[in-house]
Formats: sequence, structure tokens, C-alpha cells
Amino acid sequence: MGAVGAGPSHAHDARFGAVTPSSTLRLTAVITHEGPWYVARCLEVEVTSQGESIESALDNLREALEPSFEDEPAPAALEPVVAPSEVRIPA
Repeated sequence: MGAVGAGPSHAHDARFGAVTPSSTLRLTAVITHEGPWYVARCLEVEVTSQGESIESALDNLREALEPSFEDEPAPAALEPVVAPSEVRIPA
């Protein structure tokens, strides 16, 4: 997993409930390899992107995330819980 910055520098300012252009918002990305693509998914915001490499998938995810914070405040809860889950499958 990797952390993704949201645009050039955006963060939630709790005092004003707004995104300030001089701060950085740290988000969590999960990257999977699906066929020829690397798929990057942001856990805090429902945004997904892809690329031919991990770095290009993350770059594309950053680019896709930027508009999410232009008119909306940053998400309040920025600490996702990442936990393993076991599922029974037929033998």
C-alpha cells in the first residue's frame, strides 16, 4: 500500500472546514496487478485509476483525486483500518 498526495498540496483545515492550498492531504492507495494494468484505489475516497506501471497508476490516481477536493472538504476520517479477512472457498 502507498500513500497518495491529493494534488499539489491540499489538506483539511479543521478550524475552517476547508481545504487549504498550502497543505498536503495524505491518502492511502491499494495497488493490484490486473491483466496488463496496475489498478490504484484510494481507500478514503471512492476514486480508482490505472496505469501500465505502479508509478503511472499512482500518478493517474493523484490526477483523478485532485478534482475531488476543489469544491468539497477533505474527508473527516483519514485513517482507514486495513485488516485481513478469511473467506472459505470450495475445495
